[in-house]
Amino acid sequence: MTPNFSTWALWKERADLDGLQLPGVYALAISDRDIAGAAFSWCEEIVYVGMSNAKGGLKSRLKKFDNTIRGKGGHGGADRVRVKHQDYSTLVPRLFVSVWTFKCDVDSAHPSDLRTMGEVAMSEYECFACFAQKFGCLPEFNDKRRSPKRESGEPNGTSNGSQPFRSE
Repeated sequence: MTPNFSTWALWKERADLDGLQLPGVYALAISDRDIAGAAFSWCEEIVYVGMSNAKGGLKSRLKKFDNTIRGKGGHGGADRVRVKHQDYSTLVPRLFVSVWTFKCDVDSAHPSDLRTMGEVAMSEYECFACFAQKFGCLPEFNDKRRSPKRESGEPNGTSNGSQPFRSE
């Protein structure tokens, strides 16, 4: 399976990406280089991979991520990002997103739509595998053991659930 990600977009320009109303997989990178407009590639700057099969598509999931890195909560992976990157105004100019969309009706029980939603979930794990194969680990904020949602010493700071790398 070859991922079909968009070019990288600066976080604040994510609304310009095509297909955000659709389900799909997204990759986030934090980079000091301007990678906006560059073709997607597996790079060490990728810090998180997630997916959405929700009715609101990727747009609603990325909005939850944005709300959380702003301090409002709602996205588990973004909670982990916020532990390390607490200043939104410093993070956002270095945050980039690329999306891989899948056309289907998430409200449908039609077999083809159900299969496509399964492909979305499988594709997220394929992305984990591609990253791990290339870099020997998961993206930083997908690895719940390396990046807890809270600083150690806070209540539940090391409670990482039973799946060490499932995005939320």
